[in-house]
Amino acid sequence: MVATLFMMGRRLWCPAGDLSLWSLDIWSQHNSQHLADWYTPSHISHGLIFFFLFGAILRGRAQAFVLTASVMLEAAWELLENSPIIINRYRSVTIAMDYVGDSVMNSLSDVAWCTLGVILASRLKPSAVLGLFLFFELTTLAIVRDNLSLNVLMLIYPLDSVASWQLELAPTFSH
Repeated sequence: MVATLFMMGRRLWCPAGDLSLWSLDIWSQHNSQHLADWYTPSHISHGLIFFFLFGAILRGRAQAFVLTASVMLEAAWELLENSPIIINRYRSVTIAMDYVGDSVMNSLSDVAWCTLGVILASRLKPSAVLGLFLFFELTTLAIVRDNLSLNVLMLIYPLDSVASWQLELAPTFSH
């Protein structure tokens, strides 16, 4: 994944040179460039979802492959997410109008966050996993008006009403 991201022109770290480990401003050039940001909970949620998805598919026959399959799927998503087709889709139909793709370190950390989600899901009761997923969704919805569910919705079936509501928090220079 790392070699492919470099071949795709991804930078190792934030082009602004900021050495912060996280970015809390989804409207800045730092978003998706550091080890954590407001989209980190969605990557943990990927792991929560993948654990149950692959667990259901494999049905105990090969539980050892759940983590491997999850990491491989998350790495594949990181490559797709950083492709021109998805970058342009984000820019045209979501609130990520200035999205330029992830740094390599952000993509690596997204895979690590997904891995954490798989590990958590393997150790928690299903009700606790659902509670954690809902906590992530509702917290990011309340703070940045975006989350995994809205991100998927807007990529697949963009709604002007949702985009307008999300953009109410955007600085004026972003529209």
